[in-house]
Amino acid sequence: MSEKKLPMVEAEPAGNGSQVGDGATPPPRQVEASSIRLIGTLTLAGALAGIAIVMAFQWANPKIKAHDAEVLKQSVGIVLGGPDHYETVFLDGGRFTMKPATDTAELDRVYVGYDASGKPTGVAIQAEEAGFQDIIDLLFGYDPANGEVIGMTVLNSNETPGLGAKITSDSSFIKGFDDVATPLLGVKKGQGKGKDNEVVMITGATISSRAVIKIINDRLAEIGKPVDSYWTTIASKTAGSGAATNATSGGSGQ
Repeated sequence: MSEKKLPMVEAEPAGNGSQVGDGATPPPRQVEASSIRLIGTLTLAGALAGIAIVMAFQWANPKIKAHDAEVLKQSVGIVLGGPDHYETVFLDGGRFTMKPATDTAELDRVYVGYDASGKPTGVAIQAEEAGFQDIIDLLFGYDPANGEVIGMTVLNSNETPGLGAKITSDSSFIKGFDDVATPLLGVKKGQGKGKDNEVVMITGATISSRAVIKIINDRLAEIGKPVDSYWTTIASKTAGSGAATNATSGGSGQ
């Protein structure tokens, strides 16, 4: 049997791009035009989406702020029993003032209600702390003249539906904060002793109820003294102007 010699394939010189030998650098890969178009399309879409989000925020933000201001106004009216008007005062340097020396954005604040004659009727104070599931944000009215809480409303809460969520809707519990002495004391239904600082908690939602009471007590412990001090100042001014007005009226009538 005769051998049949197979034809040999000659290797092409390195660098001509047809074959790559051992140790040779592979030829560069070319990016297809379709990939470039895809990247460009995605970049453009992302930019347009970002612009749309910014424009939507600029459109919605003033409306959100206006809505929040209206909710606050209504809530102040609820916890202070419908004042004629109210003013915002800021805690600056340990005391409350209408004209703080620093930027008000980071300052603590309360809302002082007045009747039509200009007499202060109470102070609305916002406070928030952890409840059973999430942060409970509330507003309560406080009368520094006698040290009583005069109203309460929950602004925001994510407590358990049907249980802890009742702190926003249980009328008996909410009314329990009308004209009650401080510091507040939470008691279970039927176990109260008739003290003037007792608040009856909601059956089945004692944790959330107790959280509301604690939030108010903690807030008063935190800013109660400067609130009382500011109240004394404005009450004395009001009383002084009232006395002066009465004296003037009496003199003119003689």
